[in-house]
Amino acid sequence: MTDLDIAEVAHRAGVPASTLRFYEEKGLIASTGRRGLRRQYDPGVLERLALIALGRTAGFSLDEIAQMFAPDGQPRIDRRMLSAKADELDRRIRELGVLRDSLRHAAACPAPSHLECGTFRRLIDAAASGGVAVPGRRVPGRR
Repeated sequence: MTDLDIAEVAHRAGVPASTLRFYEEKGLIASTGRRGLRRQYDPGVLERLALIALGRTAGFSLDEIAQMFAPDGQPRIDRRMLSAKADELDRRIRELGVLRDSLRHAAACPAPSHLECGTFRRLIDAAASGGVAVPGRRVPGRR
């Protein structure tokens, strides 16, 4: 099979060419050369990009994903790291379930004001004390 042009890889992988260039800069993928000014990639890069996408969806950082590949480019996935990420996702799912249930209650609560609803007040108090994880915000004492 012949090498793929950067535009073809971007199209098949569903990512912009700028992402491919960034991943190459980070050492996650490598081009096989250039045809004119356009980067060329081995067709195997599509599988590697799928693994990167799966890792990103699971919440791994690009640095963590980079560690999942051996120097020869073959996957070398640490099962303990996968288990730890699964545990982290379980915690997040529980937190989101509580948040969802609290919001549903507040939406249907017969209290005249949300601030008069005990469930909504507890949600506000939990958010103020860092008990409700906000995406992108570090909560003290959590990793």
